[in-house]
Amino acid sequence: MEHKAIYAGTFDPITHGHEDVARRAAKLFPQVIVAVADYPGKKQLSFNTAERVAMAKSVLADCSNITVMSFTGLLMQFVREQNARVVIRGLRAASDFEYEFQLAGMNRSMFPEMETLFLTPADKYMFISASLVREVATLGGDVSKFVSPLVAEQLLQRIKA
Repeated sequence: MEHKAIYAGTFDPITHGHEDVARRAAKLFPQVIVAVADYPGKKQLSFNTAERVAMAKSVLADCSNITVMSFTGLLMQFVREQNARVVIRGLRAASDFEYEFQLAGMNRSMFPEMETLFLTPADKYMFISASLVREVATLGGDVSKFVSPLVAEQLLQRIKA
C-alpha cells in the first residue's frame, strides 16, 4: 500500500477549517484524497455531491498532492479501493473526540491495517463547523471569514434560490 491518506467528510460546505486540515495532511503524506461522502439519506445537505466536489477541487486546486473525489458507502471500503492505510479526521474540540474515537475503533475493527490520524485545525478555525456556517448564512450573516469567497458566493446563491 502506498503512503496515501484519506480525509473524508461531507464538506457541506468546505470551510477554512477543512482546508486547513487537508493542507496539514498534504504536508505529511505524498498523496491525500479528500473524499466527499455521497450519503443520499443524510438530511440537511445544502449542496449535492457534485457541487461539494467542485467546491473542494476549486478551494484546494493549489495543492498538487491533493485529489478530490466522491465516494458512496462505507469509508473503509473506499480506503481499501484506494490502497490507502491512513484516514485523517479533524478534531475541533474535546466534544468531537468521543464520537471520533468510537468511529476510529469501528473502522479499525473492519480494516485492522488502517490507522486513524487526528489533526486539529489552526486555533482560528477551531470553532468553525459546516453546519454553523450554513446556519449563519441562512440567517443572513456574513460567512466570508469562515469559507473561501467561492463557497461564500455559492451559499448566498443557494439561499436566494
